[in-house]
Amino acid sequence: MIKKFFENRYFILFIFPFLIGSLTVLSFQPFNLTAINFLIIPLFFYLIVYISKKSHSVYRKKPYKINLFLFGLSFGFGFYLSGVSWIVNSLTFDDNFKILIPFGLIFIPLFLGLFIAIPTILIGPNLKLNFSSLIIFSATLAFSDYLRAKLFTGFPWNLWAYSTSWITEIIQILSHIGLYAYNLIVVTIFTLPIIILFKISNAKKILLLFSLILFILTLYIYGNYTLNKNKRFLATLENRELIKVISPNFELRYGLNEDEIEERLRKIIRYSEPNKEKKTLFVWPEGVFSGYSYNEILNFKELFKKSFSKNHFIIFGSNKLDLNSGRYFNSMLIVDNNLNIIDNYNKRKLVPFGEFLPFESFLNNFGLKKITEGHGSFLKGKANKNVVVDNFNILPLICYEIIFTDLIQKSKPETNLTVNISEDGWFGDTIGPNQHFAKSIFRAIENNTFLVRSANKGFSAIIDNKGNIVKKLDSNEAGSIEYEIPLIKSYKNKNDLIFFILLITYLFIFFIYKKNDKK
Repeated sequence: MIKKFFENRYFILFIFPFLIGSLTVLSFQPFNLTAINFLIIPLFFYLIVYISKKSHSVYRKKPYKINLFLFGLSFGFGFYLSGVSWIVNSLTFDDNFKILIPFGLIFIPLFLGLFIAIPTILIGPNLKLNFSSLIIFSATLAFSDYLRAKLFTGFPWNLWAYSTSWITEIIQILSHIGLYAYNLIVVTIFTLPIIILFKISNAKKILLLFSLILFILTLYIYGNYTLNKNKRFLATLENRELIKVISPNFELRYGLNEDEIEERLRKIIRYSEPNKEKKTLFVWPEGVFSGYSYNEILNFKELFKKSFSKNHFIIFGSNKLDLNSGRYFNSMLIVDNNLNIIDNYNKRKLVPFGEFLPFESFLNNFGLKKITEGHGSFLKGKANKNVVVDNFNILPLICYEIIFTDLIQKSKPETNLTVNISEDGWFGDTIGPNQHFAKSIFRAIENNTFLVRSANKGFSAIIDNKGNIVKKLDSNEAGSIEYEIPLIKSYKNKNDLIFFILLITYLFIFFIYKKNDKK
């Protein structure tokens, strides 16, 4: 029966790769079945070799490399359809965009699938069941993830590395080697079980598998040591500041009038429970004021003054007018109790179609606009700046900026806190908020600072500098959490040099083994 399926070209090139590609979603949050990748990735590798071989005989009627391309695209389509289909939930809030749901479900996964299809067609003809092929396969897959993170504004979502987000001990190596180097190592580890099919002695197979287990165990022991050492370190720190994170769980709605905005404001103030005698930094999520600009929020100045004291600072998201262009930024503001702006940050990584419309002047003719409230696209922030208030030197990340490790790498060395505000209501009750939150754990480790995250209808949390979740509010849970956070100066891997050193090392090993294979 199994042989019959494997001899069916359409099953091997379309159905089976789509199925195993779709199953990879189980390795990420909220499922965390990481072990499934030890089966799926070696199977993906084996089938490339199998199809390459069959293309010389059974599949000869079709152009040789087309088979590999279709196989890679089918796997990629399944991977991205199951992993990021939650994107289309954002199209359900405006009737004008519902017509784009099929486009989001089909064409976005197909386009992203090219980042798997193209590497498959490039390396597929040369892959064999040997160690040199394993090396070049891992390197190519990891490099493709790197390109996906950089090209066309970048979308580094669900790199293979993120399937280990729940194993805090293992991911401690992040702060030393960076995300993409770690992703390369993870891909290699997931691929290694394919050696059981190599034409080498059983002794070598056992030795390699034992080495794999020993390497994973070493990472775990090192991570456990790092976490225990950090716990003792945190206990000695006295420079702490009280931070309160609020998640109001507001419904995502357009066109709220001033009375409705005031009602929301009073509600989030109740959740904040400000103690006028206690020095506190309050962190509210993005989207609290539902498209209102800072100038319009000034109408509630007296309510701020009445509710808060000079001991308080409040962080929240708001539209901010650029006087030169008459257009708006999506901004993070820090204000005092008089609603005076102490500092602000303008979002740099805007969501395509969500916050800006590509080819806007052309697409406006068809009645299209950005998905978020308001007609025109947001302006893109130019400065990679921290926001500073009192003792805080904050790296600000608005919504999906949390997925970009380069914003961590480029942050100021004086950073002592990372703040992420988000409106996860766009994702609804999908797996989107879980995956979004997982990225926060990685960014905290990479920056070696505490990270506080306030998300409306998403996961709000306080995460320590090693990725441990100190306190958390679940998705769709309203309320607040507070903690006296030690302000730790950041220490980070500042570039992707280690990734490229590893990549070159892999290529060097590949050519050595390939030369030996020919002999």
